[in-house]
Amino acid sequence: MFGALEPTQLIIFILALLSAITIHEFSHALMADKLGDPTPRLQGRLTLNPLAHLDPLGTILLFLVHFGWGKPVQFDPYNLANPRRDAAIISFAGPASNLILAAILALIARTNPQALLILVPFIQLNVVLAIFNLIPIHPLDGGKVLVGLLDPKTASEVDRFMSHYGLIILLILIFPLFGAPLISSILSPILNLILNILLPTTPLI
Repeated sequence: MFGALEPTQLIIFILALLSAITIHEFSHALMADKLGDPTPRLQGRLTLNPLAHLDPLGTILLFLVHFGWGKPVQFDPYNLANPRRDAAIISFAGPASNLILAAILALIARTNPQALLILVPFIQLNVVLAIFNLIPIHPLDGGKVLVGLLDPKTASEVDRFMSHYGLIILLILIFPLFGAPLISSILSPILNLILNILLPTTPLI
């Protein structure tokens, strides 16, 4: 993928990737701080400096296999008024911030055609990061959001199941065991729908 990009395109792609990860993790940290947990602030995560949010291994894998992750934001549930609900809110803040940023950039792109080519990768990557993370399995944000929406008994059962098998399910979805990754067929319709709404005249990914 990266070998096919021109130097300028590669730089734009890297900047788009860094900004998407940074706003995602910063929003987790900001929401935890707003809900009463100082842990992210004390760990230096309440910043828009990309270096504070990059996981070395996750960043390397992003470029090698096009799958990776940022450094997870840690929070202490004992500092939260309603741990299960607040954990879901903190988790949702990351994907929500990506979608909000994508919508803002899409508005700019629609009114400024000169910025369109530069902004499209930023919009696409923010949408991809948001929707991927909303898959309702651990260790993704969607897993915590799902647990926060369920009644306590069901939430406990789902949380226990996902703690044991969530990562295995995620790996099965991601890796191309029988051709294209299963995750592609699941997410592509959703991604294309959102991107078509944001940028109806732009080729979809």
